Amino acid sequence: MSQGLVSAAYIVAALLFILSLAGLSKQQTAEKGCYAGMAGMAIALVATILHPTVEGTAFIIIAMLIGGGIGWQMAKKVEMTQMPELVAILHSFVGLAAVLVGFNSYLDHGVLVGAMKNIHLVEVFLGIFIGSVTFTGSIVAFAKLRGLVSSTALMLPHRHKMNLAALIVSAWLLVSFVQQGGGLLPLIVMTLIALVFGYHLVASIGGADMPVVVSMLNSYSGWAAAAAGFMLNNDLLIVTGALVGSSGAILSYIMCKAMNRSFFSVIAGGFGNDALVSNGDEETGVHFPTTAEEVADLLLNSTRVIITPGYGMAVAQAQYPVHEITQKLRDKGIDVRFGIHPVAGRLPGHMNVLLAEAKVPYDIVLEMDEINDDFSDTDTVLVIGANDTVNPAAKEPGSPIAGMPILEVWHAKNVIVFKRGMATGYAGVQNPLFFKENTKMLFGDAKESVENILKAM
Repeated sequence: MSQGLVSAAYIVAALLFILSLAGLSKQQTAEKGCYAGMAGMAIALVATILHPTVEGTAFIIIAMLIGGGIGWQMAKKVEMTQMPELVAILHSFVGLAAVLVGFNSYLDHGVLVGAMKNIHLVEVFLGIFIGSVTFTGSIVAFAKLRGLVSSTALMLPHRHKMNLAALIVSAWLLVSFVQQGGGLLPLIVMTLIALVFGYHLVASIGGADMPVVVSMLNSYSGWAAAAAGFMLNNDLLIVTGALVGSSGAILSYIMCKAMNRSFFSVIAGGFGNDALVSNGDEETGVHFPTTAEEVADLLLNSTRVIITPGYGMAVAQAQYPVHEITQKLRDKGIDVRFGIHPVAGRLPGHMNVLLAEAKVPYDIVLEMDEINDDFSDTDTVLVIGANDTVNPAAKEPGSPIAGMPILEVWHAKNVIVFKRGMATGYAGVQNPLFFKENTKMLFGDAKESVENILKAM
């Protein structure tokens, strides 16, 4: 394939990636957006393999087949509830690839002199630094989401000073690296610092902010890919990385705004956001259990119902019987709507995807800002597997989730909370909602509980 055809294919692929991002911005067009992205990536891969300067095509194809086979098996087995951690571990691969490309580009490149050599050295240094931070940071995020390590923030003494010191030393190493015209020692030292820095940066962020961290790491992986594109002199990789990096940064900013978090605080490992830590064991009153039959009767005698799903609904795969209850209530003329918190689940849009999968109509699925004022006029609220996103502790100064906007479900006449037990949420904060007079607890597996309500109806 000629250079001209490769460039044309890259332009088409870039346009498809842009269309993919546009499609993914709405539920109604998300599927088309996925297909556009897949088509763009297919074109990009074929054009890259057929590029006139590419050698060892057989080895590349073998590597693609092996990697594609592993990815295919993972995609078939992964549950929707595991998608956030899958995304996190995939980000780590992008970071590691940027590190390997950086070292390879430094060790094997053409003759460079003057400004071009300095530019190349800066590209290599920054690419390895960003890739290293992304690699270890993504592994920590994966471990927290998988439950392999504690979701609480790592609170080391002088941690922010250590982060600042790591950045200052890395900047000094960059200057030294360029002035000396290269050298493996500065690169290796910087890589080790960046690996520890990435680990500490994410470990210092608590579980309540983990959805933002996943989005932030998505942005980091994009910039790592763009850096690799500069080192490989691949225009499409630069454009694609910039698209992923900028869109991830925008999404992180939107999520921080929705959670009343400082964007710079989160990306700096919680700097300036040192809330008190709760042990999550304290109870603040007496809880009132209920039964599926009582809940069914309450729903049938309601005029307005709001359902607020959370990660627990996703784990139990309860969205399908929830849709059946919704349909049955709507057939009886009862107004049923869903209230979705911006970070419900562990990934942006997690709940929206699950509800769309169960064929819940888009027009009754509302965002937090659209529905929060309606709880006071609601007869019954079903809190299915949600915890931190409906926690009134966010209104209390000094709470680990203080200032986080929440669904104010307690203003409704009746609140039914579906939970397996009285354990705290992912942020490790006890929920005073469980002990309010208008709240009743329906214990058990969410799917079984919803199915029992459906039978009683």
